[in-house]
Amino acid sequence: MLGVPTTLPALASDEDDIAALKAQVQELDQKIRILERQHELEDQAATEKNATLPQVTVGENGFTMTSANTNYSLSIHGVLQMDTRTFENDDHVPGSSGFILRRARPIISGTVARDFDFMFVPDFGNAAPGATSATPTPTIYDAYMNYRYSPELQLEAGKFKAPVGLEQLQSDVNITFNERSLVTDLVPNRDLGFMLHGDVMGGMVSYAAGVFNGVGDARNTSNYSFQDNREFDGRLFVLPFKKTDIPALQKLGVGLGGSWGQSSITNTLGLPNTTGGSLPGYTTDGQQQFFAYNPAVGSVVADDTHWRLSPQGTWYYGPASLMGEYAISDQDVKTVGTPRTHSASLDNTAWEITGGWVLTGEDASFNGVTPKHPFDPRNGQWGAFQVVGRFAELNIDQAAFPYFSNPNSSASGAQAWAAGLNWYLNKNIRADASFSHTTFTGGGSSSATTVPGSVSSHPEDVFFTRLQLSF
Repeated sequence: MLGVPTTLPALASDEDDIAALKAQVQELDQKIRILERQHELEDQAATEKNATLPQVTVGENGFTMTSANTNYSLSIHGVLQMDTRTFENDDHVPGSSGFILRRARPIISGTVARDFDFMFVPDFGNAAPGATSATPTPTIYDAYMNYRYSPELQLEAGKFKAPVGLEQLQSDVNITFNERSLVTDLVPNRDLGFMLHGDVMGGMVSYAAGVFNGVGDARNTSNYSFQDNREFDGRLFVLPFKKTDIPALQKLGVGLGGSWGQSSITNTLGLPNTTGGSLPGYTTDGQQQFFAYNPAVGSVVADDTHWRLSPQGTWYYGPASLMGEYAISDQDVKTVGTPRTHSASLDNTAWEITGGWVLTGEDASFNGVTPKHPFDPRNGQWGAFQVVGRFAELNIDQAAFPYFSNPNSSASGAQAWAAGLNWYLNKNIRADASFSHTTFTGGGSSSATTVPGSVSSHPEDVFFTRLQLSF
C-alpha cells in the first residue's frame, strides 16, 4: 500500500498528455479541412474561369482556337507541294522539265455564331492553272461561307468547287497522282454562286444543287460575272450499302453530276482553260496542251448552250480502292473574224479508271491514307505505301475540225496510262513518284515547234515526283 501514491501522479500526467494530443489532432484536422475547402473553392474558381476562356489546339489537323462555348472558332491550315516533271522528249517543248512549286496555300477557316462556317484559300504557287513560270500570279481559290441548319440542309455562298466532277471534288492533297486525269479537263473547277447541299440518311445520300456564273471546262472563275445568264450545277451521290452488314460493299458509291447554262454573249471565257498554251484547249497529264481552239482563220468563241453530264463511282474495301468517271461536255461554239460564220454543238467526251492498293495494309479512302505506324526509323517505322494505276481517254468531237481547230496541230484524242508509288510518312507528309505515258490521235507533224502541234506530234512520257506538306 505504501507504493500506491507514487504511481498516481504519473497516470494523471499521461492522461493530460493524451488530452493535449487529442486537442492538437482536432486542431490539425480542422486546419486540414479548412485547407481542403480552400483548394476546392480555388479549383472551382479556376474551372469556372477556364470555362470562359478560349481553347487552343495544336496538332496534325492544324492550329485551332475555339471559344469556350464552341460557337466561334478559327483554324489555320496549309498546303505545300514541291514537284518535279521530267519529260523524255523535252527538246520538243524547251523548258517543260524542271522543279515546280505546284501549290503553296495558307488556309483559313472557322465558325461564327455556331452555325456559320467560312473558308479562305489563296494560292501562291507558280503552277496554278492558267499560269506560267513567267507569271506567278497569286490566286484566290476558295472564299465562301456556309450556313449549317442541319447536316441535311446547308447553304453555301461564294467561290468554291462546282458540284459536277468526282475527281475534281477530291481534295488536292488526296488526289492519287500529281495531276488529275483527262476526264477532269471536261468539268468546271471553281465558280461563284449559291448552293444547297447536305447529307441525308446518315450519309447514305449526298446532294448538291446550285446556281453559278458559269465557267468553261477546267476553268477557275474570276471574281465577277462576264455575262447575264447563269449556270445550274448539281450532283447526287449514293452509298446504297453503307448501313448493311456487307463490309465489301459498305463503301461502294455511285453518283451523277451535271451542269446546264447559256452564254448571253459570245465569249472565250466560256471555252476551256488555257493551261499549257495561249488559247483555250485541253491538256495532258504533264499539263501540256494537245488540243486548242485554233482555226487557220479567225477565232472561236462560246455561243449559246453548254451542258455537261458525269456519271461516277468509287469503291473502297480495306487497302483496295477504285474510282471511275465519265464526262461529256456539249459546247456550242462559233467562229468570228471569218468571211463566213460557222457554228456547231461539239460533244467532247472523256473517261478514266483509277485503282490502288495499300501495301502496308491500311484502309484506303477518298480522303487518303493514314499510316498505322508513322515514319520513325529509330523505331523501325516507315509509314504507309500505296501502289496506284490509272487509264484515261479524252476524245474531241470530229465536228471541231477544221473550222474550230486545226487538225494539223491539234489532236482529236488522247489516251494516257500512269503508274506510281505513294509514300505516306505520317498524317502530314507525303512523297509520290509516278510515270505517265500519253499517245495522241491525229495532231501535229514532227516539225511542229509550238503547242499544241509540238505536243501532239509525239507521245508524252513524263516522270513526276512530289513532296507534300499538309496540315
